[in-house]
Amino acid sequence: MSRQGLPAAMTVIRAGTAVARAPDGIASAPFWVESLISGERDGEPTAMRATLDPGVRTHWHSHPHGQLLLAISGVGLAQARDGAVAELRPGDAVWFAPDEVHWHGAGTASPFSYVSIQAVQGGTAVRWYEPV
Repeated sequence: MSRQGLPAAMTVIRAGTAVARAPDGIASAPFWVESLISGERDGEPTAMRATLDPGVRTHWHSHPHGQLLLAISGVGLAQARDGAVAELRPGDAVWFAPDEVHWHGAGTASPFSYVSIQAVQGGTAVRWYEPV
């Protein structure tokens, strides 16, 4: 790792090597998350792979620099506050603008996996709010 928390050179992150349960209080139920990169300084990216069981939804949240979410498997759902719920299928990508309050989660019939990329600002890449 470099002093900035990001790899200093090409780094292969093998699937399953950094899997953990997401912290309590950020979703309707626990889910699996795998840290891929963890920036620490303003503007540096963080990226994670997550898998949610059917029906699990994150709480409302936002990202200071926005978030790109890429659906990998299953059927997911996403919604910006006061917007329509969008269905996400493998290969779909959704962009949430900086500070746009939103949630995402799994549909009712299958688990949902995605990769998310967001940048750090003021020591955090996400701000959590109330349950959906």
